Amino acid sequence: MPTEALSLVPKSEAKQSMKDFKSDQEVRWCPGCGDYAVLAAVQGFLPELGLARENITFVSGIGCSSRFPYYMNTYGMHSIHGRAPAIATGLAAARRDLSVWVVTGDGDALSIGGNHLIHALRRNVNLKILLFNNRIYGLTKGQYSPTSEAGKITKSTPMGSLEAPFNPVSLALGAEASFVARTIDSDRRHLTDVLRAAAQHPGTALVEIYQNCNIFNDGAFDALKDKQRAQEAVVRLEHGQQIRFGTPWPEAEGGDGLGRLGVVRDPATGELDTVDVTVEGTDRVLVHDAHAASPATAFALSRLADADTLHRTPIGVLRSVRRPVYEDQMADQLDEAVERKGKGDLGALLAGKDTWTVVG
Repeated sequence: MPTEALSLVPKSEAKQSMKDFKSDQEVRWCPGCGDYAVLAAVQGFLPELGLARENITFVSGIGCSSRFPYYMNTYGMHSIHGRAPAIATGLAAARRDLSVWVVTGDGDALSIGGNHLIHALRRNVNLKILLFNNRIYGLTKGQYSPTSEAGKITKSTPMGSLEAPFNPVSLALGAEASFVARTIDSDRRHLTDVLRAAAQHPGTALVEIYQNCNIFNDGAFDALKDKQRAQEAVVRLEHGQQIRFGTPWPEAEGGDGLGRLGVVRDPATGELDTVDVTVEGTDRVLVHDAHAASPATAFALSRLADADTLHRTPIGVLRSVRRPVYEDQMADQLDEAVERKGKGDLGALLAGKDTWTVVG
């Protein structure tokens, strides 16, 4: 699967399997944690990239999800709180022959790490950021997090959280991220498809993964996982397809077999809303364009969901656009500098005109 994003990363000479990416470390998450499903999906997906394992690196911060590098039979770093994007940026810039992945959580990435995250996104470094969102602090035993819904009662907010939550994909789109997607831990096929798209993307790809913490926030995403409820709650985005969801409109009723509900733009306000297409018809229903130059519609889609009930939650690739990759531009500048002035001399630079000697 040759792509621009992976073109500089050496390929593996041997055929790989999921087993090749499993480390010898005991996986130490709580039984039933959604992290297991994500780990299995990543380990099962990586062999198809055909990359040499020694040229794949996972960098994490602090939190339950940040134990991820221990369980991957690749290189990795369990770094410090919130700084994984910064460390990964340096690594990706210095070693363009690596496939660099960041694993982080809603607390790690959006609280202490918020500044590092937005700058990695705006720079468009060739990183793949997996943001596990369980809407709670799991490792420190159940405090509210930056994505917890308003009014959330936890150990640190016994009378309910007063803070409005971050919407991670809205935040990423606002930071001009070139690839933004959302998926769910328990939907293996969808998760793998999104990971595949992220890996192929040249530049920063942020994937928000709704992940269940069955100890401190169990059932946070049940509305999106229960088969019957999910039909009305989940808005699946596919590039080039109408944005439809809800129970199918049967052909026996004159329908097209797609969802009875559609996302439309209000001509008066420009805002997005949903209509019953069995009543109003399908002409107004938006066709999803993940490659639109402007992130405006993708941002509007990211705001469809109700923060409390999760009704009308979009999943899939919200945005995937091409723009210059930071490391490529940096390499071009370095080549130009060498061409103009020749190779630099670090010693001469350090002992240049701006240094002086203090005589006692």
